[in-house]
Amino acid sequence: MLTPNVDLRGKSILVTGAAGFIGANLVMELLRSVENVHIVGLDIISDYYDVSIKHWRLAEIGKLSQATPGSKWTFIQGNIADKALLEECFTAFKFDVVVNLAAQAGVRYSITNPDVYIEANLIGFYHILEACRNHPVEHLVYASSSSVYGSNKKVPYSTDDKVDNPVSLYAATKKSNELLAHAYAKLYNIPSTGLRFFTVYGPAGRPDMAYFNFTNKLLKGEDIQIFNFGNCKRDFTYVDDVVEGIKLVMQHAPEKATGEDGLPVPPYRVYNIGNSSPESLLDFVDILQQELIAADVLPADYDFESHKKLVPMQPGDVPVTYADTSPLEQDFGFRPNTPLRKGLRAFAQWYKEFYHV
Repeated sequence: MLTPNVDLRGKSILVTGAAGFIGANLVMELLRSVENVHIVGLDIISDYYDVSIKHWRLAEIGKLSQATPGSKWTFIQGNIADKALLEECFTAFKFDVVVNLAAQAGVRYSITNPDVYIEANLIGFYHILEACRNHPVEHLVYASSSSVYGSNKKVPYSTDDKVDNPVSLYAATKKSNELLAHAYAKLYNIPSTGLRFFTVYGPAGRPDMAYFNFTNKLLKGEDIQIFNFGNCKRDFTYVDDVVEGIKLVMQHAPEKATGEDGLPVPPYRVYNIGNSSPESLLDFVDILQQELIAADVLPADYDFESHKKLVPMQPGDVPVTYADTSPLEQDFGFRPNTPLRKGLRAFAQWYKEFYHV
């Protein structure tokens, strides 16, 4: 087990993508569990999906912040690709820790809208690295993705595996983030940790994710498409587990050291954060339908079979995601383990309340 070397209490923390699914949940967990923290949230609030969900998340953060004396929450609407804005923020707030969760997400969307991925995931991340170089921080933590494993056949996916075969532009941008972070860690001794997330789900998640999209379609009486004829497996990871993993990692920056060449050994790490228990899409859909009925989102006599369509694999998709989380367990004593049913139950209950079904 690693000994924490970054005390978050009383610190100034930047969370980019703070109105996003993981970002908002992380901000709330930090407000709940860290004393006298000042969190600055930065988010462009893009219309990639329903912005009302993003505003709901921000409202929840606002309510929690009001009820958390001693800590401070500041929200700035802006783009990490705006270098001048980042410079202003880093100068004004003197961040101790940066968690970069801002990104254009989605594998399929990257095929039809590549420009926004280059802006957010490459240019934006480069600007984050430059800001951390010019305003040194104790730790930079950033979101990578399980998509970097691409067409790898070996499972479970290990951070020791080669990841040179991305099958989507999204995956390529996330791999590029890891390469850029490594270079900046080497050149400028910036302690950085990349986190490869595996299919994150939960209440107030992204509507483009399968469980949310399926629910929307079933409620409208539309058909749902189950790719690879139902033979896909996903390492579904509940958002609370992901947030707990991020918080633990934030508190241990990779140690700085000098190599035999007299130059810095890159203070750089990468971890998987996944449930390490892949579920088949057919089982997943079965549990989802049961929980939607239990939450009264759908009627008990709903004819699911007539709305399920088994279809071939989509471009940019992979048949299985499966995380080897043993390094996370060894270093932090933590392993995501929320059962799929429990997570989908929480989602179904939130969905009913949010949409007044």
